[in-house]
This record gives sequence, structure tokens and C-alpha cells, in this order.
Amino acid sequence: MNLDLIQSLGPTLMIASVALALFAGFVKGTVGFALPMIMISGLASFLPPDVALAGLIVPAVVANLWQSLRNGPVAALASARIHWRFLLMLLGFIAASAQLVTVLPASVLFLILGVPVTTFAIIQLVGWRPRIDARNRRPVELSVGAFSGFLGGISGIWGPPTVLYLTALETPKGEQMRVQGVVYSAGAIMLVLAHMRTGVLTAPSVTLSTVLLLPALVGLALGFVVQDRLDQDKFRKMTLLVLVVAGLNLIRRGLMG
Repeated sequence: MNLDLIQSLGPTLMIASVALALFAGFVKGTVGFALPMIMISGLASFLPPDVALAGLIVPAVVANLWQSLRNGPVAALASARIHWRFLLMLLGFIAASAQLVTVLPASVLFLILGVPVTTFAIIQLVGWRPRIDARNRRPVELSVGAFSGFLGGISGIWGPPTVLYLTALETPKGEQMRVQGVVYSAGAIMLVLAHMRTGVLTAPSVTLSTVLLLPALVGLALGFVVQDRLDQDKFRKMTLLVLVVAGLNLIRRGLMG
């Protein structure tokens, strides 16, 4: 195990990294997403963007698998079958856009993601409830899957567009949590495979990511306890509030970049 990166961080930044992973896991357990957004936003404040991206990958893969399989593999497979077009587009675009990770300025990416997410979430919070008509579902499914995958390959973040899509479909809380887990698991595995080729995943960064796995899982377990007690309306509002906060933070980072 290569400990060079961990040793270079020092105790203060390492404690901050562990606390960040714990909090990110808790938020994910509560609302079903946001672990990558929180971790990359925090880690990138004191690590290079590519190292921050690598650092979130192991916690993301394991946490998403846990989330998707909470109701068993049969339920997870059923959810995957319903949303297979979305998944196909997501995976294809993650694989393609990951090759741009060292080319596209991070500030541009943060703005591309933050502005529409924040706007859409605020609109819903003030009362507008978009719905996807059955006749339009396929083109929306394909386009949102492609957009999510494009962002995910570069930033490790594809949760907000996925959540907005599922919310517009009025997906019940339990099903939405499971679908998010399936989508994020498949995407995270593809992200690993893609970045094994780009050089983002190195021995030091994978070691850091592995160390951050335990606090992320502890936070996830605590978040599940809270999530199980939320009713559908509170779950939706909390999800949208997390989207607003995350989106504003992404805009801030884009403008500061």
C-alpha cells in the first residue's frame, strides 16, 4: 500500500478528509446521492482535481452497491430493466467523456453543472412540478442519460440530473433510492474502468480512496436510519434542498476558478 500521499497530507488535512467522507456518506444515506459532489468539492480544496476525483471513487463504488442492494439483487435488477436506456447512455458517455478529464477546465464544468441544477431545483421548491409525459419519456431518458454521463466521466458527479429525472417521473421514495443506487453503482464501476486508462487512478490516490471508505460507510449507515423515517414529501423537499446547496457550491467554484 502506497502511503506517500496520505503522509504528505499531514494529520490536519487527513482528519478533514475523514470527516468529509463521513458527512458525505451521511448525506447520501439520507437522500440517496451527493457523496461525490461533497467529496470532490471538499478534497479539491486542498488536492489536485484529478487526485480528488480518484479519492472519491472507492467510497462511491461500495456505497452505491450497498444502496442498490438494500432490497436484494432481484429488486435492483428489476429497476435496471426499467431504466436500461438511461443506464446505457450514462455508461457510454462516462467512458467517452472521461478522456477529457485533463483537458476541460474545471471551472467550466462546475458552471455547466451548477447553473441548471440550481435553477431547476429552486423552481420545483417554489411550486412547479414538472412531469414527463409517457410519449416524451424515451427522448428525455436518452438525453438526460447522455448529459449525466458526460458530466460524470469528467467530474465523478452525475447525481443531480439523475435525481431531477427521477423526481419528474414522480418515482416513489423506495424505488427512487434503489434506482439511484443501481445507476450510481454502474456508473462508478465504469468510471473506475475509464480512469484506469486516463492515468487518474494511481497507487497513492487509490490508497487514499480506500482509507476514506470506512468513514463513508459509517456515515451511509447513519443516513439510512434517517432516510427510513422520512415520508415522501419530506424526502422530496430535502432532496431538492441538497440540490440547491450543491448547485450553488458548484457555481461558486466555477466563478472562483
